[in-house]
Amino acid sequence: MLLAELAEVSRAVAGTPARLGKIDALSSALRSATPEEAPVVVAWLSGELPQRQIGVGWAALRSAPPAAAAPSLTVGDVDEAFSRIGAQSGKGSAAERKRLIGEVLGAATDDEQYFLVRLLSGELRQGALDGVMTEAVARAADVPVAQVRRAVMLRGSLPAVAGAALSGGSAALAGFGLLVGQPLKPMLAGSEPSIEEALAKIGGPAAVEWKLDGIRIQAHISGDGDKTVRLFTRTLDDITARLPEVVAALAALPVRSAVFDGELIALRPDGRPYPFQDTSARAASDAAPENPVPLSVFLFDVLHLDGADLIDLPDEQRHEALAKVVPAAMLMPRLVTGDADEATAFFKDAVARGHEGVVVKALNAPYAAGRRGAGWIKVKPRHTLDLVVLAVEWGHGRRQGWLSNLHLGARDPVTGGWVMLGKTFKGLTDELLTWQTERLLELEDHRDDWTVYVRPELVVEIAFDGVQRSPRYPGGVALRFARVLRYREDKLAAEADTIDSVRAIAAD
Repeated sequence: MLLAELAEVSRAVAGTPARLGKIDALSSALRSATPEEAPVVVAWLSGELPQRQIGVGWAALRSAPPAAAAPSLTVGDVDEAFSRIGAQSGKGSAAERKRLIGEVLGAATDDEQYFLVRLLSGELRQGALDGVMTEAVARAADVPVAQVRRAVMLRGSLPAVAGAALSGGSAALAGFGLLVGQPLKPMLAGSEPSIEEALAKIGGPAAVEWKLDGIRIQAHISGDGDKTVRLFTRTLDDITARLPEVVAALAALPVRSAVFDGELIALRPDGRPYPFQDTSARAASDAAPENPVPLSVFLFDVLHLDGADLIDLPDEQRHEALAKVVPAAMLMPRLVTGDADEATAFFKDAVARGHEGVVVKALNAPYAAGRRGAGWIKVKPRHTLDLVVLAVEWGHGRRQGWLSNLHLGARDPVTGGWVMLGKTFKGLTDELLTWQTERLLELEDHRDDWTVYVRPELVVEIAFDGVQRSPRYPGGVALRFARVLRYREDKLAAEADTIDSVRAIAAD
């Protein structure tokens, strides 16, 4: 497949507001791709790279060479070039990456350059979201969409599933199962402002568990004697080598093979948590810290145990299996109740101990990997949203020289774009101002006299007192008394909260 064909499809999808129109265009492109090209096509049209990161920043893209007169690049050519670029390391690697990407752009036409620059800069917003692309894969392969969704849940990769579906159809998809050592996308929780509303939404007795301000991990264990333990983050990054004490604790569990879901957190001697930065620093770098803060393990789910997949079992049965092999000290504290007063007391106790809140779980809910299932509902003592920084203004007075006032955006699930909700500089310490100035300048797209506009990649957790109507912003709503809690570099922009979530809070 020529790159020019893919660039044309991208423009068509971006210019088609209707969901069915997008699915038609995407499925047609997938039918034109070979089985080898299909995973790359799915990844690119979803705004991602199979290589994830290749070390090419905006500076290398800003000065593109003159475009080629006629198309010649194929999807395979460019994918191979991206792999070569990403493999560069050591002295002189930055210059070599810039030279290699210059060669690719120089062989591309104007339309192809437009597509590649936006793909590499993270700006390819055309509404080809996971749900739309999943349906397009099912249509192109002529298989049930539910079968594609389940395969993606088990494999954790829509591009890989697309390649299998297009080459082998339903039979190939049926071969996908939960593999110990192959991470799944984690199940996510919705949110409600109160325990009463969460229990009402569940519709009966529920499990109420602590919600920690830690690192979400998925632990894969295999072997009888010397066990192999692998730890994956919520973004499916392998951080095993960074956490030897966690590996040792999990290797001691009486299991032959298992996949656990849980949280890691740094606790003080009195059991209260250290600041989140102390916990996150342990997973942020391969370099061993001088005085590492040990992390405690809290497990709350089991997806596989000694040869049996459990993801389709209800929460109550999964937790029963979990409790049989995990000591009480490693289990997430949990209360099963249908009484709102009892659940509220448990919630207040969790918050008093320094934790974020609770997650209320339906006892009959299966594990919905990769989805924000209705069976899990988080409750926190304040309104919070994970938003994306769209731009930032230079500070003045005491903050002169720092990028200070953040422009905050929620994700639009229909267009794949961003809806601005307001600005804030509240909650920013001098340390955070210094860090965000450096980080946001790395993401700079363009600027004017007062504002630096950035690529929408950095997620920030924002607390606020409420949502009010606002004719000033395109979404018609704005946050009241917004303040920065922390940056969430463990989250992708695609995981940010949507404008629908904000409007739901405004409607309460």
